[in-house]
Amino acid sequence: MRTANILQLGIKELWGLLRNPMMLILIVYAFTVSIYTASSAQPETLNRAALAIVDEDKSPASTRIITAFNPPYFTIPRLISQSEVNPRMDAGLDTFALNIPPNFQRDLLARRSPAIQLNVDATRMSQAFTGSGYIQTIVGDEVSEFLARYRSAAPPPIDLALRARFNPELNKGWFGAINNVISSVTMLSIILTGAALIREREYGTIEHLLVMPVTPFEIMASKIWSMGLVVLLAASVSLVFIVQGLLSVPIGGSVPLFLFGTALYLFATTSMGIFLATVGGTMPQFGLLLMLVLMPLQMLSGATTPRESMPEIIQNIMLAAPNTHFVILAQAVLFRGAGLAVVWPQIGALLVIGAILFFFSLRRFRDFLR
Repeated sequence: MRTANILQLGIKELWGLLRNPMMLILIVYAFTVSIYTASSAQPETLNRAALAIVDEDKSPASTRIITAFNPPYFTIPRLISQSEVNPRMDAGLDTFALNIPPNFQRDLLARRSPAIQLNVDATRMSQAFTGSGYIQTIVGDEVSEFLARYRSAAPPPIDLALRARFNPELNKGWFGAINNVISSVTMLSIILTGAALIREREYGTIEHLLVMPVTPFEIMASKIWSMGLVVLLAASVSLVFIVQGLLSVPIGGSVPLFLFGTALYLFATTSMGIFLATVGGTMPQFGLLLMLVLMPLQMLSGATTPRESMPEIIQNIMLAAPNTHFVILAQAVLFRGAGLAVVWPQIGALLVIGAILFFFSLRRFRDFLR
């Protein structure tokens, strides 16, 4: 192995990337626009839900219920007739349709427990689940206050002190921005290294490399360090200028520690990209393999759903995936301000998994060159 060969071949890969405008656009988009939209365009679970109300009672009690629904959780309620409920729900115009029956106030005052019908468009799952609970609480509170003739809350039996740590504003945008940086690192590192290898084969330059005094190890190592460096620099710029600068997301821990963990993670994912490229052989096949690999990696790593909520067998299987440990490391460092004393198990796991993936990828790459 000659270090000079690895360096020069890596520089060649960087020049090749600079001549590929589509890849450059993908890198810029993934670490700028995609992260900004993931943070700023991610609304709350219940945000301006469409609500229609059929008021067949037209009493002070029903009016009180109607005026209790306001933005930002709900739109201003639209008063409709009973005949409009089904057509509007079928057309997707309303997520919720509340029907207040005739004589509602009279039955309420007579303690007859009148029923209010709530129709929910359950195809909008997140809003349907959360919104129905909100509506039940709002209607129950308004009815209780109407019967009590005054607004008052009973003193709670205990005093619960709530502290929201690491995200005191409960801002989903903070989570969305950093989580998208993690996802972009995974996606781009696999795509860039795999595409670099397939591009060599499609352009016929792989044969030129084989007649040169370079080894398969040097060729593979050059692609890994060059494409890993590009992703690492892009992630650094994105974290500083997009996440911290444009989106004003506070970083709890050490950015250099996060980048060190990212470099170890890139060693594993770039090796994985080489392996997938040797299995696929062509860009269409490589793209299909990415669909089969990236989705489970992203969904089961704990980036979007806590690992504790998954079946135990899935949790154990995903410990063999490098992004599981990277997600734990990244969230611990960037969100909770963890130091090396906390994340060293993840760093060790990334080293071991990266070495294993590199070994298998190198064997596959040598067979690929024959």
